Amino acid sequence: MTVELLRVRVAKVTHEADDINAYELVDPAGGLLPAFAAGSHIDVHVGEGLVRQYSLCNAPGERDRYVIGVLREVKSRGGSAAMFDRVRAGTTLEISPPRNLFPLVASARSHLLLAGGIGITPMLAMVAQLEQDRADYTLHYCTRAPEKTAFRGMLSAVAQRVRQHHDGGDPRNGLDIASLLRDHVAGTHLYYCGPPGFMAAVKAASEHWPQATTHCEYFTAPRAAAGPAGVSPAAAALAPLAGRPAAEPAEFRVRLQKSGAEYEVPRDKSIVQVLREHGVEVETSCESGLCGTCRTRYFEGKPVHNDYVLDDDEKEEFVMICCARSSSALLVLDR
Repeated sequence: MTVELLRVRVAKVTHEADDINAYELVDPAGGLLPAFAAGSHIDVHVGEGLVRQYSLCNAPGERDRYVIGVLREVKSRGGSAAMFDRVRAGTTLEISPPRNLFPLVASARSHLLLAGGIGITPMLAMVAQLEQDRADYTLHYCTRAPEKTAFRGMLSAVAQRVRQHHDGGDPRNGLDIASLLRDHVAGTHLYYCGPPGFMAAVKAASEHWPQATTHCEYFTAPRAAAGPAGVSPAAAALAPLAGRPAAEPAEFRVRLQKSGAEYEVPRDKSIVQVLREHGVEVETSCESGLCGTCRTRYFEGKPVHNDYVLDDDEKEEFVMICCARSSSALLVLDR
């Protein structure tokens, strides 16, 4: 199914911190944009085939605009560089409707938000929602230095709820994540987002928390440092689960339930790649198990879920076909 894109105009570009800009997007005709909830993100089509996901960071009740924050990555694959170099006030862009894979849990008694660097962006919308709900929360915002700290103006209004930590480039001088997360208080839910090292530290420090109480959003897919001997780079790339060596992905077949067509998925190709080779249209964005665009229901088989989106219940029904493999010989998809 193809997602219908929205056309928006960049109303304003604001410098928020070193190498971080905020972009305010509006309907060109002055209309309302689709509603969104805290934790939502959009796909931004920057041009020349570049599609990047950015969290919405303004208050969820606002429908006259979307605000995103973009970090200019030194090793950019082209997306952030294009945003900084080509996008100005008045530029027209195409975006997807908002999707939410990182929602707040309404039943939580307390919310603990941990942001590293540009990972503050989804937290800003969460803070706005929690303030409106008069909910109990604390935000810890970790950056290298004050000049690297974005959206300070937005956070000044809730300064009593925010703890800022600057480590000068050495995490040992910043927030003691292990101590903060040592004890889980019943009813508290944890939300975290940031760069890979930060994500790994929070994940490790919260392993003993009940699984249903920890929630995160990755901006880039974490990779195991090295796979076992004999694993090809292509095979390793298809097994991205953090903290575990990549296993050699076996060949398997996929069957499309609606057409009955079956295709062999070799060791070095994804399901998406194989389907496209046979003329089957598949909507994707990140192709690394982060965005949820390719979520597909399956009816039969034992998928190996290599994504960072689906929870345990969803894995019983859905699979991300951009990165999943199968431990069974056949995987039947709802396509």
